[in-house]
Amino acid sequence: MIIRNLQSLSTNSAKKDALSIIEAGLAAASPKIHLEKIIKKNTLILPGKKISLEKYSHVFVVAMGKAGYAMASAVNSLTHVDGGIIVVPNKLKMMDKKFKVIRAGHPIPNKNSLVASKTILEFLDKIDSGDLVIFLISGGTSSLVAMPDGITLGEKQATTNLLIKCGANIQEINCIRKHLSKIKGGKLLERIRSDSVSLVMSDVVGNDLTSIASGMTYYDKTTFTEAKKILKKYHLEKLVPKSVLSHLDLGVQGKIPETPKKEKIKNYLIATNDDCLDAMKLHAKDLGYSTEVLAAVSGDTQDLSFDISRTFSDKKMNCVIFRGQSTVVVTGTGKGGRNQELVLRCATDLSKKKKNAVVVSVGTDGIDGVTNYAGAIWQSDQKIDKIKPYLDKNNSYGFFKKHGGLILTGSTGTNLMDVGLVLRK
Repeated sequence: MIIRNLQSLSTNSAKKDALSIIEAGLAAASPKIHLEKIIKKNTLILPGKKISLEKYSHVFVVAMGKAGYAMASAVNSLTHVDGGIIVVPNKLKMMDKKFKVIRAGHPIPNKNSLVASKTILEFLDKIDSGDLVIFLISGGTSSLVAMPDGITLGEKQATTNLLIKCGANIQEINCIRKHLSKIKGGKLLERIRSDSVSLVMSDVVGNDLTSIASGMTYYDKTTFTEAKKILKKYHLEKLVPKSVLSHLDLGVQGKIPETPKKEKIKNYLIATNDDCLDAMKLHAKDLGYSTEVLAAVSGDTQDLSFDISRTFSDKKMNCVIFRGQSTVVVTGTGKGGRNQELVLRCATDLSKKKKNAVVVSVGTDGIDGVTNYAGAIWQSDQKIDKIKPYLDKNNSYGFFKKHGGLILTGSTGTNLMDVGLVLRK
């Protein structure tokens, strides 16, 4: 079981069904099942292209992100790999004789994020033209691998913290990250001399390769001007360090070069949130539910909870599945994550409309916000007073810690955005 506390949370048959559907979605996010379709013996089988690995002197892997270790391990088990680098979050403690493993900061970059960047660049400098580098990219890379341009690490950390809390979406956050970096938006590849290919797991709504991992091995569509507009949109111009504005101004004036605008190596999406949704929908139908899948959701949890509860019809044996990457405008001093807050808001909206349903939302990476939980489950007819104070303080974790409902998976070794559902049995 991926959900470690599934049995204790399954206090009735509706919750049991809801959690089993979520479990199916999480299982479908495993990197190995997707890489097994691509790597056959000594060949990479990609859309419109086959790459024979036998023709290269050496095959190396550079894996970055929350799924970095699982992806590298899968590739290593499916074909011969000579070594490489893996960069994963601090919480993952692992050693590997073949790969150099670096544990860095997430969601805020730290000193090890700088070490990761420097180590990767030095590694790429040593690769011969007869070798192949396979980049393995997943969500979380933007903070795990960082090399600020024109600003200090502390200034980058302060800016990232402001962006996360202001309600900006991941595309907007990564636009600014790319324009404050020496390696993002495809800059990392400026020193590569060998053949390379990038295999990508998407944690971004719309699966835009220029935004996933801040386009680390791709290129960039955004501009310095857009980055400045985002700061203005969220009223951050006077809150970010002055050096941030100065650097962006230099870019707007053309005094420093824009991010690369052309693809240097091929990037291939190997897994997306659709894989999770397909598995969830199939399992829900097998359990006898009429099932509807909402379009990928993004935006503030307050607006999304209203849309989700409005869509749910309250018919028997009905399941509405949703996915995406919501945002939270943090104004309180509480603790929580976007999935926990979305469940709490959605359950509140359903209760107001007298719709009895089970609500679940989890991060496929197993980590929701600054907590050790993946998300939460709640039933809208559970009579608990005074939910609003928890929401006002952004303290969804405090609510579920007191009343139950926190979903524990631990780090899943993958990251394909969030999945959730509203269900009535």
